[in-house]
Amino acid sequence: MDWLRDHAWETWLGVAVLLGVAEMFSLDLVLVMLASGALVGMLAAVLGLPFAVQVIAAAATSLAAILLLRPSLVARVHGGPELQLGHGKLVGRQAEVTQEISGLRTGRIRLDGEIWSASPYDETLVIAAGETVEVLEIRGATAYVHPVPRLNS
Repeated sequence: MDWLRDHAWETWLGVAVLLGVAEMFSLDLVLVMLASGALVGMLAAVLGLPFAVQVIAAAATSLAAILLLRPSLVARVHGGPELQLGHGKLVGRQAEVTQEISGLRTGRIRLDGEIWSASPYDETLVIAAGETVEVLEIRGATAYVHPVPRLNS
């Protein structure tokens, strides 16, 4: 125990480094908060404060960092644009009808540079070639579309 007392700041630094390395594997932003507490404990040891004060300072800093700092950091790390993958990213896009679409006959549209089979979302509609449509849903390899209203000039 005398060695720890004589080398307290080195011990705190070692604990902080170990927690920092462990954080790289967990990525939960908890261990880095504990590491910050260990650094405050190291600072208290360098100042020559008693071991009990070092532990209290480290614990208080860790707890404050976890409760006050971590939530905003997690929100910043996990916040961002919602990524859509696969066919879901095409819903809401506009396309051009290349072959007439009706409730009785599947037609074709050019969507994002690709030709897709398409059916009208409302089965009573007939959508002529050359019209602009909006993709409302994709089921399998068929896009369900609705015509985009035109402004008559």
